[in-house]
Amino acid sequence: MSDGESQAQAPLSERELQVIELVAAGLTNQDIAEKLEISKRTVDNHISNILTKTETENRVALVRWALQWGKVCLDEVNCCTLPPYNPNGNGAST
Repeated sequence: MSDGESQAQAPLSERELQVIELVAAGLTNQDIAEKLEISKRTVDNHISNILTKTETENRVALVRWALQWGKVCLDEVNCCTLPPYNPNGNGAST
């Protein structure tokens, strides 16, 4: 499967993106549940859905995927912010 096909999957929800950030930060499912004030079972379900959507097999592969696609920032790695889109094409908003 090509990289382009990977991006054609179901989009991640805002909550799933939050969970990915916390997984990348090294939190356990129980820690994530406490931080987001949801049940551990809900976190387990989110993780399962995320792994399916990203076609990753485990948390390590998920973090690698998230870094590759710019979904997380770890220790100032992968943290560049892009300028806002400007349809005039000059990169600056007017």
